[in-house]
Amino acid sequence: MAEIKSLPWEKLSGCNILVTGATGLIGTCLVDMLMVNPQKDYHVYALGRNAQRARSRFRQYSSDASFHFVEGDVTYPLKCDIPFHFIVHAASNGSPNFFVNNPVEVMKSNLNGVSNLIEYGLRHDMKRFLYVSTGEVYGVNESMVLDENSYGYVDILSTRSCYPSSKRTAETLAICYASEYGADVVVARPCHTYGPHFTESDNRVYAQFVRNVLNRQDIVMKSAGTQYRSWCYVEDCVNALLYILLKGKSDEAYNIADKNSVVTIRELAEMIARIAGRKVVMQLPSDYDKKEFTPIKRAVFDTTKIETLGWTISGTMEEKLRKTIEKCLTHGIL
Repeated sequence: MAEIKSLPWEKLSGCNILVTGATGLIGTCLVDMLMVNPQKDYHVYALGRNAQRARSRFRQYSSDASFHFVEGDVTYPLKCDIPFHFIVHAASNGSPNFFVNNPVEVMKSNLNGVSNLIEYGLRHDMKRFLYVSTGEVYGVNESMVLDENSYGYVDILSTRSCYPSSKRTAETLAICYASEYGADVVVARPCHTYGPHFTESDNRVYAQFVRNVLNRQDIVMKSAGTQYRSWCYVEDCVNALLYILLKGKSDEAYNIADKNSVVTIRELAEMIARIAGRKVVMQLPSDYDKKEFTPIKRAVFDTTKIETLGWTISGTMEEKLRKTIEKCLTHGIL
């Protein structure tokens, strides 16, 4: 796990922490980081829709009395009466195939999720709500570097916009709960995040590339791969989430990105192929594939704000991609 320094862990002492989207890429890593913390003096509640996946993923905690799995869907109100003092809302369908096939569900998950969780928290002694948003809220933006105020264009009549539009609105909704009802809210905006333990339905480009090499195939690209963007390894991302949860300023948003991991999709594919000893091959995209393409050509994040909290990052992207592939092999992820 990424090293975590200078965090006021005492804020979590005796508390119940709810992590939604607990079997997703970010959620599962956050649960791990909370559970292996040597200063652990709290209970972790991992909420997800798939109990079978959760049992498999978190079996190492089955005998730990501080770990609890909660089966549920944030689109609907929680069916429990547990006081969750800290809620980290990381449940969202972030895979492009959902944007095409299930745009209504994507929007409901983002909007209803925030509403259901904050209202539950307000009734059950919630101290802080961390919303894991996305860098896609910046839309199409020609800025060389995006800080937390760099809002660009989103085509609201595009089905593909179900994700950035609902994420934008969910952020506003969370801040409105803070203003009207006194909820303590902070927002994280991760850039494109990669790592092991992605789900079988995840078809983001990095997941597709990793699957290719795990299956001893060449990497298949369906575009020129010229999109230039910031990336972040999931352990570094989760490290940042903990800094935001424990040290972030209320009603503020924080970018999460690795300044040393800014590459094009093509460069990402070539890096993964080089690690695995494979090639990159081109394939013409289908009309369906084109519907999933993002209009964002450039998304490079400024991380000055989160760095003021003391968050730092080290290591190379190639090292972390190699670690991703090795962990996928160890855990049998395809």
